[in-house]
Amino acid sequence: MQTFQYDLEMEKAIAKIREENARLVCIQLPDGLKPYAAEIQEQLEKSTEAKVVIWAGSCYGACDAAVEAQRLGVDLLIQWGHSEWR
Repeated sequence: MQTFQYDLEMEKAIAKIREENARLVCIQLPDGLKPYAAEIQEQLEKSTEAKVVIWAGSCYGACDAAVEAQRLGVDLLIQWGHSEWR
């Protein structure tokens, strides 16, 4: 998926959801990508058997994981950041 200049590597996210056999997935996005959250959610749900929920809270980087999502019973948290994790 290419959203403007962003390569969101959706294939990697889809593969991870399938690999983990995740049924409930939470996605966490930086504020700049939140306008595309529904589009991302739709693509993930169409490509997997998972229900995808969107974390609406702020995300200030890789160290700001939505650990509260555990209360929702999510199987997998996928976080997109501003730069590539190395």
